[in-house]
This record gives sequence, structure tokens and C-alpha cells, in this order.
Amino acid sequence: MFRKAEPDVQIKTPEQIAKMRAAGQVVARALDTLRAAVRPGVSTLDLDSVAEKVIRDAGAVPSFKGYHGFPGSICASVNEEVVHGIPSAERVLAEGDIVSIDCGAILDGWHGDSAITVAVGEGRPEDLRMMEVCEESMWQGIAQMRPGNRLGDIGFAIGGHISANGGYGNVREYGGHGIGTEMHMDPHVLNYGKRGRGLKLVEGMCLAIEPMTTLGRQDVLQLDDGWTVVTKDGKRAAHFEHTVAVTAEGPVVLTARESNRDKITHMGFVQPTW
Repeated sequence: MFRKAEPDVQIKTPEQIAKMRAAGQVVARALDTLRAAVRPGVSTLDLDSVAEKVIRDAGAVPSFKGYHGFPGSICASVNEEVVHGIPSAERVLAEGDIVSIDCGAILDGWHGDSAITVAVGEGRPEDLRMMEVCEESMWQGIAQMRPGNRLGDIGFAIGGHISANGGYGNVREYGGHGIGTEMHMDPHVLNYGKRGRGLKLVEGMCLAIEPMTTLGRQDVLQLDDGWTVVTKDGKRAAHFEHTVAVTAEGPVVLTARESNRDKITHMGFVQPTW
């Protein structure tokens, strides 16, 4: 059975982390395929079908489909939609849009969870810069995932990077989470915080790190569909996420894509099996 570092925090063995990496590779391949599929005229339901095929062809199951009644295999959130956008045939991507795609897969009972934001066609410079800062803040948070550090160190790194690089809105109502045999587990991982505060990180913890930034204010609301979260001011938003394991050697990004190789090398993280 699992050791407990703190109540309700699941600690994984190296063998279990390897299984999570296998699930994470399925998600990585799905997101690479989805990035290539994003273009004007494609609907978010089209993207959902692409993701489900990649996941099921790998012998895995979409984490999101049926989760508390969610109808899609991905969350596809366009422009002012921050997270949890429901795939729809009516939501057709247009030149200059941005779409945040959140994808999860279960393989052999273990979960992988990752998200990217993609520009449709040629993105607006202001969107591309916000996306860049959001993604970079995720990497800064991941860099804190070493034994002995605390959850507050992750949030401080994420929030500090966002504040220092354009002062974009940093959505507070949603954040990262523990992950393993369930998609959402303890602990909740804030995208802001104080150094040295919160739960101590130990080997075998696996966390999904996922900042969300906005071009305007950080305030959000949920639509009447019970899922889609949008910015209150209608300004655009970005969302990036990776599933990461804490190891003695450093962070291991379990959902890493080939395109992340240079970043992982540059930041001194453990190189996953590609």
C-alpha cells in the first residue's frame, strides 16, 4: 500500500511513477497531435475526436470523459474561456483565436494530465506574450518541486514570475493538484503563495502544476453549463499544465513532450524517458 507523507497525500514508488510516465506519454502524444490539428475552420468537437482516438489507440481511457458528467475527452477553452470548456461542433476556431486544451488519460490505473494554449493561425502579439509568461511561470513552479521544499515555494515562484513579467491576471479560484490513481487528489496547489509555507514536498509526490493567466483582471465566473469558466471582463486567458514527480534527483516531468526537451535540459530537471 501507499505510505502517507501527510493525510490523504499519495506517495508513489519509482515503479508507480514509471507507470504514471507511461500514462503521461499518451497525453503528450495526444497534445502534440492536437497542436498540429489546430487551424481555422476546425471545431473544438473535432479536436475532441482527435484526442479520444489517440488516447484509445494507445490502450488508455480519457480521464475527463464522464468525469462528474463532463461530456468530452478534452477541455477546449477558447479566448475568454479559462478552463473546462465543453467541446462543441458549434465552436469553430477562427484566425487569431487562442484555444487552451486540457487533456488527461488513464493507463493501467494511473493518470496523466497536461494542458497547452495554442494560437490559431497567426496569433496576436499580446496573446503570444501572455501565453509565453504563463508557460514560463509553470516551469518556474516545477523547478521548486524538490524534496524539502514546500507548496508555498511553488506558488511563490509561479505568482512572482507572472507579476514580474507583465503583471497579467493570475486566476486564484483554480490551481494544480495531486494526481495518481485519481485525477484530482490532495494537495491543492495554489498559483500564488509564500516561500517556506505549506506542505513539505517529499520523494514520490506527484503534482499537476497548472497556472492560468489573463490579459485583464484575474476575476472569473462559471457559465450556466456548469463547467465553462470565463474571465469576468471578457479578456483572453491562457492555461498550461504538466504532471510532475518529486524525486531525489529533481523534478521529473511525466507529461513532457519532445518539444520540452531543451527546457528540461536548460533547467536541470531529470530527463524523462522519451
